[in-house]
Amino acid sequence: MAAVPGVGQAREWASFEDPAEDRTWLVDVGFLASPWHCLFGQGCQGVLTAPAPELEQGCCSYGAHFTGESDVARVEAEAARLTAKQWQHRALAMRRGIVRRTKRAITTRMVDGACIFLNRPGFAGGSGCALHRAALEEGRRPLELKPEVCWQLPLRREDTTDLHGHVTSMLGPWERRHWGEGGQEFAWWCSEAPEAFAGAEPVYRSLRDELIEMCGTEVYALVAAYLDGRSGVLLPHPALRRRRPGPHSGAPSSSASS
Repeated sequence: MAAVPGVGQAREWASFEDPAEDRTWLVDVGFLASPWHCLFGQGCQGVLTAPAPELEQGCCSYGAHFTGESDVARVEAEAARLTAKQWQHRALAMRRGIVRRTKRAITTRMVDGACIFLNRPGFAGGSGCALHRAALEEGRRPLELKPEVCWQLPLRREDTTDLHGHVTSMLGPWERRHWGEGGQEFAWWCSEAPEAFAGAEPVYRSLRDELIEMCGTEVYALVAAYLDGRSGVLLPHPALRRRRPGPHSGAPSSSASS
């Protein structure tokens, strides 16, 4: 157990040497072993400056930041396949595109205060991310369609390289501090909200596909085996230590489409 500088309250981390390259993985096992789950449409209060669960925007209020041109190209290709029944703003996207470019970032275009891919409450095809919903309808993994930052949330990987070229990769949840000053303005953030920690299975199982994409099958197998052997004896994630009985204390449904 260790308190890592800059990550908030004390939590338990574990390190693993990458079998395939000169890299050490430092993993927030308290979060990966926790029952966090996405509350989109189930009480998520969103990331605006005041709680707004009725808007059902989740973390889509500011658009998605693309990681690069390959990310843009992949999402554009998938967007072209969506139908008007799947995507509320398809017609606008076909006219103006899905991308907004500035000197500082490349993001998804915004429509009426949220991402162009976000179907709003009342849309016949269902609210939530059009790419996510299309993936579920087609029996595909949402990570194949969505921008990288979207399918990775709430997971975050940060790589640092020392003077000898050795890489250390920290893998844990996105926290307010990772968003800079803007993160402190969120009225609510899911990775620190106790009510979001009421899932039916631990994160390392529920987000297995996402974790494998981020760290590879061999490292994932090491992490999963370690956590399988540590069941019930880990230092709880800080949000669980703050948790109080509430409306999400029972088992959740298994789908989310933010």
